[in-house]
Amino acid sequence: MSRVQLALNVSDVDEAVAFYSKLFDAEPAKRKPGYANFAIDEPPLKLVLIESEAGGTLNHLGVEVESGAEVRAAEARLGDAGLDTTGVDDTTCCYALKTETWVNDPDGAPWEWYVKNGDAEQMSNRVHDADDDAPAACCSPAAMSESVAVGANPASSGCC
Repeated sequence: MSRVQLALNVSDVDEAVAFYSKLFDAEPAKRKPGYANFAIDEPPLKLVLIESEAGGTLNHLGVEVESGAEVRAAEARLGDAGLDTTGVDDTTCCYALKTETWVNDPDGAPWEWYVKNGDAEQMSNRVHDADDDAPAACCSPAAMSESVAVGANPASSGCC
């Protein structure tokens, strides 16, 4: 099995391990002082956490799943684990029609759990059935925090 590896600098490895254990419903495969890694089966991912004074820079991170039911199940699981999510929305963002939910990690990095339902012609974010005049940031619903401690605000970064 192949998997993507994602190495992140985190300001507090214990806080990050607690968050990612809930996010992926998994425990670390290895823990050392200032270091942890997860070998996650679903979705296939090798997640490495390295304690550092400075967080990394990124726009956002995401988990693409195969159905809206999986997005809703993830949102329910995250909420049950005590994590603040945006709830599930049908959106148009990053040239795609999506069903998605968002959560921020302890350092402010936004995570998107989503399914791509189709292609779209626009880059900017629009929550379906929302007020068309309401401003929205690309790839991060208005319910997300305005600033991202580990990088640029998604609304100002160009996104995707």
